Amino acid sequence: MTRPEPAFDALVATTEVPWQQPGRVDRVAAWLDQTPLRRWLWRWGGPLVVTLLAAVLRLWHLGFPHTLVFDETFYVKDAWTLSRLGYEGAWPAGADTGFNAGQVDTFTSAPAYVAHPPLGKWIISFGLDLFGAQSSVGWRISTAVVGILAVFLLVLIARALLRSTLLATLAGFLFAVDGHAIVLSRISLLDNFVMFFTLLGFGAILLDRGQARVRLDRWVARRTDAGGDLDWGPTLWARPWLVTAGILFGAASAVKWSGLYFLAAFAIYSVVVDAVARKHAGITFWASSAVFRQAFATFLLTVPVAVAVYLLSWTGWFVTKGGYYREWANEPGNAASGFFSWVPRAVQSFFHYQQSIYDFNVGLHTAHAYQANPFTWLFLTRPTAFSYLSVADGVGGCTDADGCAQFITSIANPLIWWAATAALVYVSYRLVRYREWQCGLILMGIVAGYLPWLLYAQRTIFQFYAIVFEPYMILSLVLVIGLLLRPTTGNPFDVSVPRRFQPGGVGVVMVFVVAVTAISAFFYPIWTGDQVSVSFIQLHYWFPGWH
Repeated sequence: MTRPEPAFDALVATTEVPWQQPGRVDRVAAWLDQTPLRRWLWRWGGPLVVTLLAAVLRLWHLGFPHTLVFDETFYVKDAWTLSRLGYEGAWPAGADTGFNAGQVDTFTSAPAYVAHPPLGKWIISFGLDLFGAQSSVGWRISTAVVGILAVFLLVLIARALLRSTLLATLAGFLFAVDGHAIVLSRISLLDNFVMFFTLLGFGAILLDRGQARVRLDRWVARRTDAGGDLDWGPTLWARPWLVTAGILFGAASAVKWSGLYFLAAFAIYSVVVDAVARKHAGITFWASSAVFRQAFATFLLTVPVAVAVYLLSWTGWFVTKGGYYREWANEPGNAASGFFSWVPRAVQSFFHYQQSIYDFNVGLHTAHAYQANPFTWLFLTRPTAFSYLSVADGVGGCTDADGCAQFITSIANPLIWWAATAALVYVSYRLVRYREWQCGLILMGIVAGYLPWLLYAQRTIFQFYAIVFEPYMILSLVLVIGLLLRPTTGNPFDVSVPRRFQPGGVGVVMVFVVAVTAISAFFYPIWTGDQVSVSFIQLHYWFPGWH
C-alpha cells in the first residue's frame, strides 16, 4: 500500500493529533471540534490572533526614533542609492545628520564599498519608495512586514510538524512576543530577511520530504508489481519543493552569505533523508543509491537555481557602469590573460569583488563594545544595545531626578530563550533515542543557522545574528511543551493514537505562558526605545553583559 499524494498546501492542511476525553480541557477541545465553523475558527483564529499581536508589537511607533540606528546608517542609505543609481552610491562625511533631517539626496554617483549582496537592500528600498526616504517608517517597514509574516509562517510550519493547532499557535505567540524578534523587526538590518527566506526554505524542505517519500513508495510498488528487483532505487527528478528550497536559500544568500550554510546543510539533509527512505522502502543498496543516483539530482535541483537567484540580485551592478569594482578588469594589468582571457571583463570584475567581500567578512576583527562570542549566544550573555539616548530631568517630558533615556536593546525574553536552549538539549536526546524525524529536521535548522558561526568565534560578530535560528529554538521548545501536555510512551506524532491533556502539564504550561507575557510586558519599553527613567532601565540589567 502506498501513501496518498500530499496536497501542495500541506503546511496549512494537516491532520492533527486527536484528544481523548473527559478532562476539562479535553471537553473544551471536543467542543471546538463539534462543528465545521468551530473547527475553522480554531484552526485559523489562533494563528491569525498571534499574527495580529506580532503586527501590533512591531508596527506600534515604528518610526521612533527618527534617527538612523546602528547599521541602519549603511543599509538604509545603501538601499536608497541602490534604487536611484542601480548600485550603492557614496555619501559625504556626516551624511547621517542630514539624512535624519530629510536631506536624502546628498549622495554622489561615486560607488560605495559594500560587504553584503544587494537583495536585502532592494527589499528595504520598497519601503523607501512607498513612504519616502524622509520617513523613518519607510526605513523600517520592509523588515517589520517580514517579521510579521515570519510569525504566521512559523505557525504553519509548526502545525505541519507537530500536528497541533494549539502548539502551532503557541509557537507563533512565543515568536510574536520575544524581544529579540521584535527588535530585529523594528530596525532596518538584513538579518530578518535571511531568517525569513531560510524559514521559507525550511518549509519547502518539509514539503519535499513528504512528497519524495510518497513517490519513492509508488516506484517500489510498481517495481514489485512488475516483478522487478529492488537493488537500486530511482532518481527522483520531479521535486518542485526541492527546487523551491534552492531558490529560497539562494535568496537568503543574496541577502547575506550566511544563507549559503542553509543551502549546503539542507542539500546534505535531503540526501540523508533519501537514503533512510530507501532503506525503509526495502531497496537493497539504499546508501549507494542515494549517494550515486539521487545526490547528483539533488545538487542539480538546488545549487544552480540558488546561484541564478544570487546572480540576479546583482543585476543593477551588471547593467550599470558605476558600481564598486565594476570596471576593475578594464584597468591596466587587472584583466586575466592566458586561458581565462575569454571570460567577459564584467564577470572578471564581479569575481574580484566577491573575493574582496569574502576577505573583508572573514578578516573583520575590529573591536566593538557589543560583540558577542557565538559560544555564549545560547546563554544570552551579551545582547546588542542598538541605541541609547540620555534625556535630562525636565527635558522632553522627563520628570525623574536621575534623568531618562531612550534605550533599544535586543535582549530576548530570557524565559523563552533559556527554556528553548534547554529544549534543544532534550530534542537532541530524543533524536538519538527515538530517531524522530521531526527532531532531526528542527535540529538541522540549528546546525545551519548556528554551528557555522562557531568557526568564526574570533571575528567581530553579534548576538542579534541568532535571529536566523531562533525559529528552530522555538520549534524545539513547543515540541517539548507538547510532550508535557500529552505524554506518551509511543510516537507523540502518531495521529492514530488519541491522547488526553494532562492536568499537571496544562498547569505548568499556563504558568509558563503567563510568566512569558509578564516578562515581555516588562521589557517592551526597552525593546522599542520608549522614553523611561534611567532607574527603570537599570532594573533590566540582570547581568553585567546586559548593560
